[in-house]
Amino acid sequence: MNRWFRAWWLAPENPESSASAWAVGLNGLLVALLLAALFAATFAQLRIDWNWAILGDYRSLFWKGWLETLKLSAISLVLSALIGAAAAAAGRSRILALRALYRFYIEMARGAPLLIHIMVGYYVIADALGWESRFWVGVTILSAFAGAYIAEILRSGIESIGASQRDAAKAIGLSTAQTYRFVIIPQMTRQLLPPLAGQFVSLIKDSSLLSIIAIEEFTFAAQSVNAITYSAFESYLPLLLGYWALTIPISLWTRRLEERAAYET
Repeated sequence: MNRWFRAWWLAPENPESSASAWAVGLNGLLVALLLAALFAATFAQLRIDWNWAILGDYRSLFWKGWLETLKLSAISLVLSALIGAAAAAAGRSRILALRALYRFYIEMARGAPLLIHIMVGYYVIADALGWESRFWVGVTILSAFAGAYIAEILRSGIESIGASQRDAAKAIGLSTAQTYRFVIIPQMTRQLLPPLAGQFVSLIKDSSLLSIIAIEEFTFAAQSVNAITYSAFESYLPLLLGYWALTIPISLWTRRLEERAAYET
């Protein structure tokens, strides 16, 4: 009995080992069923006259909004990573002006909610510049906002590598670029993947705030359907599945990369 309990319900004592796929699947299924039952029981108390027919009536609007969110998020993920890498490099530059600019950028991004950045960025800065593309203004604001957090994640990862390793790399004749490629980046990759995955997931969810500048993404579609049908739950609950379809693959992908980047220390 004790052996059976350990095999099916407990994780191995060795952190480097993993439970069997059957045990993981069984526990996951039980948790999913429990949460589904709790979810169903909670909504049953509301006694709502559900109108799920609107999903069929407005499926094209939901689908168009989901695809727009996918496009928006994909572009923003790439741009925010590039902005974050460039900002992290500026923060570690020997040029004091670049370091000051980096600190100003980080504090400005972290010091106010994304909603404020969107409103100021679109209704003030973009309007002053005559930039009329809502989509690209939204992408730029979202990427710049997320890039600040990515920059800090990268900076902390770089600085977590001891100076002695940089000195050793320099002693054997490695250039700065080679030191980053062969010494620093391989070591910081695994520890940075979880926070980077979390930031990328947050970026996708934060894209819903771009509905305030009338970008016709997924949340905007739900708001439009709700305004037409007055069916709030039926309009917004599909967002749960839609955003899960975008965020869960990122979590699984980064977990796989984390396993591949594992090494003995």
